[in-house]
Amino acid sequence: MMTIHARLRLLAFAALFPAARADVPWLPAAIPPKPANGPALTPGNYLKPEVGQATLDAALGQFPDRASWETYAAHLRTRIQQGANLAPWPKRTPLNAVIRQRRAHDGYSVENVAFESVPGYFVTGNLYRPLNTPPPHAVVLSTHGHYGRINKPEDYDNHARFSPTMQNRCASLARMGAVVFSIDMFAAGESMAILGQDAHKNPLAVSVQTWNAMRALDFLLGLEGTDPTRVGVSGESGGGTQTFLLTALDPRVTVSAPVVMVSSYFFGGCACESGLPIHRSADHFANNAMIAALAAPRPLLLVSNGDDWTKHNPTIEFPFLQKIYGYHGVRDQVANVHLPEERHDYGPSKRAAVYRFFADKLRLNLAAVQAAGGRIDESRVTVEKSAQLRVFTADYPIPANALHDATSIAQALKKLQQ
Repeated sequence: MMTIHARLRLLAFAALFPAARADVPWLPAAIPPKPANGPALTPGNYLKPEVGQATLDAALGQFPDRASWETYAAHLRTRIQQGANLAPWPKRTPLNAVIRQRRAHDGYSVENVAFESVPGYFVTGNLYRPLNTPPPHAVVLSTHGHYGRINKPEDYDNHARFSPTMQNRCASLARMGAVVFSIDMFAAGESMAILGQDAHKNPLAVSVQTWNAMRALDFLLGLEGTDPTRVGVSGESGGGTQTFLLTALDPRVTVSAPVVMVSSYFFGGCACESGLPIHRSADHFANNAMIAALAAPRPLLLVSNGDDWTKHNPTIEFPFLQKIYGYHGVRDQVANVHLPEERHDYGPSKRAAVYRFFADKLRLNLAAVQAAGGRIDESRVTVEKSAQLRVFTADYPIPANALHDATSIAQALKKLQQ
């Protein structure tokens, strides 16, 4: 039975958006029309920067206070879940997690992990744990962006979760006192060995990566000695998309840092970001800045640069987010570190910004990764080869019940929604 509060929210939304309108009435006229048939997709550079700005201005005009924004925010979460084909939420089945091959390094350990986000679909990653700090520990989910194709075995050493960039990030956060899980994208990294390289182009990746991230939090928070009040997530580019989608849909996330991704006009160039109608339907529209705003009032850091679609963050997206956070009276909980001379990556200065933000918001020990004068020092991280980081090997092969194609995974996911 619908509660009185829920009915009031529904009535408020109906008043804002009359059913007779075929599209979102407050959108600027420059927004491209929805297609007559099929899903309303918003691929890549869907808008011009000035139209992205106009969209955010129009949203602030339509939702000028906390009550109106929260009504729309609740609607956005529902539409994003539906657009990702995750409504209703799938049933949570046993993870059957495998944690193996522990290695101890300077201040942290690394283990190779696989778990089943749905029966037969194996999520692969690495678990980094602190060695010198007592529990309870904060947890951090580390997502990654897109990498080039694998042409020879040694290419894996610089690919996805195996890359030195990811290893430095995860190990440093573990040395600071967090339990960190680095997760493979759908059909990237070790997942590529299960599904093949081309499977990532399937729009199912939106559904699976979102569900995998939620199940990864189940895995992390199910570990002994972890703190459910301190949950962070961060990733770059396509991993930034995973970051703000998870944060929007899962209230367990308490701190987030999408890196080089949040934009008012670029919606993601891969099917794993914009291949399903999560941004637009007959009665909703949300660019990625608006989805990032669904983190409010939880702490949020944007890291941007001068060479991609985040170059306008200081003047377009960040001021919008400040206003949304201002509705909650916590304007100081959203921040932007802009690096105008840098490019699209998760390089050392971007990692340093996230370390400092997470140290503050998750109560981590920043000194564990600082040299004299406060400079971030990652030299004590041991960068391993991809072969050491794999969970599935010749002596521990991919399980016989593993699903190897997108159709089977989609069917398994759908079965959990019945």
